[in-house]
Amino acid sequence: MSGSSRHDAILEALYATGRVNVADVASEFSVSEVTVRRDLDQLARAGVLRRVRGGAVSVALRGEGLPYSMRRLEASGPKERIAQLAASLVLDGEAVGVDSGTTGAAVAQQLASRRLTVMPFSVQALEALTRSATVRIILPGGSVSPEEGSIVGPLVERSLRDLRFDTVFLSCCGASLDSGVTAYDLDDAAAKRAMIAAGRRVVLIAEGAKFTRSAMSVVCALTAVDVVVTDESAPADVLDQLRAAGVDVLIAGATDD
Repeated sequence: MSGSSRHDAILEALYATGRVNVADVASEFSVSEVTVRRDLDQLARAGVLRRVRGGAVSVALRGEGLPYSMRRLEASGPKERIAQLAASLVLDGEAVGVDSGTTGAAVAQQLASRRLTVMPFSVQALEALTRSATVRIILPGGSVSPEEGSIVGPLVERSLRDLRFDTVFLSCCGASLDSGVTAYDLDDAAAKRAMIAAGRRVVLIAEGAKFTRSAMSVVCALTAVDVVVTDESAPADVLDQLRAAGVDVLIAGATDD
């Protein structure tokens, strides 16, 4: 297993249990404890965990999602492939809304070379677009969340009432057929609902692990989106039910038969 894959597995274990043990990780992945300690030290320097005797603990608080710094490293390869596939759905000349979050920022990066009008809903997405010579950037009103960099608040919702996007790229904290598309932050969820209302086509961008998670605030029904772009780790039964409900499902990295 590569270092990047081990990092993803360590982050997923931290998300699930809040703690990992050096000996357990070394045994599970058939690597030395020295290698695992090096992995944990790298992740600690990135600010996504805290080292303790014998292992590491999560820096996330109970009842909250993973910090942005942790999500930025989690499943970075699949997120990049999802972003590439999602960006390919857009035609030059479209008006596009790009949601906050790490996958939203990855999509913004892919759109930076296109001829588009884009409204980014995070400072990370804005940064990815700022140096573009072909993208016309429109900024939403609102305030910036210091932890996430997301742009939220009543001004966002008010500004979107008079706008219409050809495509909205929607990110999420969790997605399930029972709970719907969900977010941890109430203001973030409100901004997402306003984006959906302003979009002619809503594209949900979510790595497979998101389909095993849920958060407190419901944004919309999972079947209310037009397109889902995910990766091969997404649960097959969920994707089949989405297709049956008329949602287009695209899998990044999938190979043709």
